[in-house]
Amino acid sequence: MADKLTHFNDQDRARMVDVTAKKVTARFARATGQIHMHPTTLQQITAGHIKKGDVLAVAQVSGIMAAKRTAELIPMCHLIPLTGVDIHFHDNGHDTITADAVVKTKHVTGVEIEALLAIQTTLLTIYDMCKAIDRGMVIDDVHLVEKDGGKSGHFIFAQPDN
Repeated sequence: MADKLTHFNDQDRARMVDVTAKKVTARFARATGQIHMHPTTLQQITAGHIKKGDVLAVAQVSGIMAAKRTAELIPMCHLIPLTGVDIHFHDNGHDTITADAVVKTKHVTGVEIEALLAIQTTLLTIYDMCKAIDRGMVIDDVHLVEKDGGKSGHFIFAQPDN
């Protein structure tokens, strides 16, 4: 982590990194996160009894839309043509939904932020659609799982030692 941060210019002010000379390569990123809720909330989601509609279908679309609009929300992100965004859900059968997003491109810069924003937005949408019955939901453990492509190569998340 001793690398110099590249988002600062010679006056120590923010800048968008110049990626003009970088090579186009296939790149992907996978991110994950969880939302914890009351067990009856998960039951109502899986049974399709949430009044606002199909929670996971809406959350999935919102995550895809977020990935596509990352450059509009995160100031130093480049506008990246995405070639694929896929979001999957798993639940523990009790009180937690896990969302996983994979984002792909063939471009000069990576899609880690797009994958992370997709997860955050997906989980926030679940919260929004269910908040009338459960305001105590908690979003956590959002992180990059894996990324590949480009100069920095392959990264796989390693659980930190506590």
